[in-house]
Amino acid sequence: MSKIAVAGATGRLGRHVVDVLTERGHVVVRMSRATGVDIITGEGLAEALTGAEIVIDVASWHSSDEEAATAFFRTSARTLHAAGQEAGVTLIAMASIIGADKATAGFLAAKKVHEEVLLAGPLPVRILRAAQFHEFVGSLLDWQQGQVAYLPALPSQLVACRTVAEALVDLALDPVGPAHGAPVPEIAGPRTELLSEAGRLLGARRGVEVVAVDGSGMPDAALAADGAFLPGPHATLAGPGFREWLDGQDSEAR
Repeated sequence: MSKIAVAGATGRLGRHVVDVLTERGHVVVRMSRATGVDIITGEGLAEALTGAEIVIDVASWHSSDEEAATAFFRTSARTLHAAGQEAGVTLIAMASIIGADKATAGFLAAKKVHEEVLLAGPLPVRILRAAQFHEFVGSLLDWQQGQVAYLPALPSQLVACRTVAEALVDLALDPVGPAHGAPVPEIAGPRTELLSEAGRLLGARRGVEVVAVDGSGMPDAALAADGAFLPGPHATLAGPGFREWLDGQDSEAR
């Protein structure tokens, strides 16, 4: 049994990470501003990390603004390294996004900086890159706040948050870890799906008409259209496809 601190514990992915760790019998320290721990200012961080062996970093920025997200990730990475080293933490495991290493703009470019700053710190770091979450489709509809939503017809291999959480915990707790020089591990859903088609499935349940657009004007849209943000040949494909996941959500709601 290990004591593991989770940064971003109350977030979309963090809640699942906490659940997986708890189910496996680990002591979990939930770190978020809601629990009195701020990984930007460092408030409450020393106390939270006391006795922790591992930090799992799934904290995220609340908007897609590249500059603000980059500042958040750069600061949080340095703060976690400094406080973690002081507390005797042995490892930081973080969740990133498939294709972040290729990104040139937008939120993915901020995640690229996040990876770089974490890897440059004093503590060992393991990275798991995940495809966009199934839950992300609902956010795309929510952001448009209307009866018609415009979603890009761009390919993604959508994956469930719970599936990512399980893979990230496995990576963090692996006593050996990835071999030196091995590709960064990736986790994605079982099949490639267009974001617009996934949106139509969800929109039909919400009473929202989804119109497919080409994605032009979005950061790195050309790269996305060419499949740059799809999983590579070494990726683990797991969990339900979007339709199966959505049907499961409907069953839970009944």
